[in-house]
Amino acid sequence: MITLRINGTKRDLEVDTRTTLLDALREHLGLTGTKKGCDHGQCGACTVLVNGRRINSCLTLAVMHEDDEIVTIEDLGEPGHLHPLQAAFVECDGFQCGYCTSGQICSAVGMLAEAAAGWPSHATADVSSSQIALTDEEIRERMSGNVCRCAAYPNIVAAIRVVAEGGPA
Repeated sequence: MITLRINGTKRDLEVDTRTTLLDALREHLGLTGTKKGCDHGQCGACTVLVNGRRINSCLTLAVMHEDDEIVTIEDLGEPGHLHPLQAAFVECDGFQCGYCTSGQICSAVGMLAEAAAGWPSHATADVSSSQIALTDEEIRERMSGNVCRCAAYPNIVAAIRVVAEGGPA
C-alpha cells in the first residue's frame, strides 16, 4: 500500500512495486488526461509535474513518489477557469488531435518555471544570465522532449510565447 499526493489529494493505492506512475494514474486512479504514447520516455505525452518539475511518468515507478506532490493536467484548470497555458493553446490552436496536448501543457508549465528560475538550455545565448530570453529557438529546445504527431509545433510555440509574455489570464 502506498499513498500518493495527486492534485492536492492523498490517494491510497495498492500497486505492484513495478507499476509506473503513468499506469498508477491511468489504470488505478482513472486520471486519463495523462497519455501513454511510447512508454519509453521519448514522446512526452505522459508528462506530469512532480514537486513542480516536469517528468515522464512512464519512466518512474509510483512507489518512488510517496512524499512528492504530483500534478496532472486534471488539476491545472477546468472548464470556465482554464490555466493560462490551456487558454493559450485554445487561442493559438496549439493542438490538432489533442493526444499530446496534456503532456505539452504540463511540460510547458515546468519549462516556464525552469526559465523563470534562470536555468539555461542548450539554446540559451548567455548561460551566465539569470534572465532567459524565451525566443522561438529557446522554446523549441526546451520543449524538444514533447512530440506532436500532427506537427502543430508553430502553434504550440506561439501559445507558450503568449503566456511567457504575460498573455491570456
